[in-house]
Amino acid sequence: MTRRVLILGMGGVFGSAAARAFRAAGWDVDRYRRGTDMGISARGARWIVNAMSPPNYHDWAGEIPKITSQVLAAARDSGASVMVPGNVYVFGREPSPWSAQTPHHPCTRKGRIRAEMEERYHAHAADGHSVVILRSGDFIHAEATNTILNRVMLKDLRKGRITTLGKPEARRTYGDLDDLTRIAVRMAETGDAEPGLLDLGFPGTVFSAQELATELSRQMGREIAIRRFPWTALLLASPVWELARELREMRYLYDMSHSIDGNDFSARFPDMTPKTLERIVFEHLYIRGLKVVPDQGKTMSTQTSF
Repeated sequence: MTRRVLILGMGGVFGSAAARAFRAAGWDVDRYRRGTDMGISARGARWIVNAMSPPNYHDWAGEIPKITSQVLAAARDSGASVMVPGNVYVFGREPSPWSAQTPHHPCTRKGRIRAEMEERYHAHAADGHSVVILRSGDFIHAEATNTILNRVMLKDLRKGRITTLGKPEARRTYGDLDDLTRIAVRMAETGDAEPGLLDLGFPGTVFSAQELATELSRQMGREIAIRRFPWTALLLASPVWELARELREMRYLYDMSHSIDGNDFSARFPDMTPKTLERIVFEHLYIRGLKVVPDQGKTMSTQTSF
């Protein structure tokens, strides 16, 4: 069977990481270029990985349905299976841990757009096609500069502080891109064996801003303070700054402790263990050139995930 994958959004956070992981596993990776015929690009592909999303949440209401229509048409024409990185917006304020059985009750406009998008993939799968939704919390990776963790939370780390966008004690789930894309590759090996939808939640690494600051303090050997994100400034900027409006809509997720149920994931991948917070902090310090204090970091496990 062919080992060719077409990746949409290869210039983005998930798409670029997926391309590296698939290449490392020996797959033939093709990049979709916006504006070209997706159906032609998908010919001969075993999988279409749809990591394409408008930057900074731009015009989701118009662009997401358009992209979804293109992907579904290309999958039908080429016979390729579809993989989509899913998020947690669709659950709204439903109690967690969230799973494939959790009702979709989005409480934001972006959540409703994603829920409608997923309904279309469900319908495609019901027609006998293979679809995988690999769901996680916020993406994180030491080298991915556009993640919320790098772009906002750790922005002032050299000054001895981090920024929390919500309650410091709120525990949130994060999906490390190394972990996620290794899972994506393994799903691609077998996920199209039986037609239908697989909605797989990745439990990831769960931690609060307070836990993050504590671990940073331990590894750096200095006290790391926590400051609150200036949401009022975003409110004032919202009339003229699209990203400010879009971020404000998702504020509830930063005040609300949440997690993804890991039972289905563990049953399918019993050998896979997500990165620990200790490892994540070490990697983010290393990439910044911030050395771990030897006495603080000597217990650091050198074992990478999986």
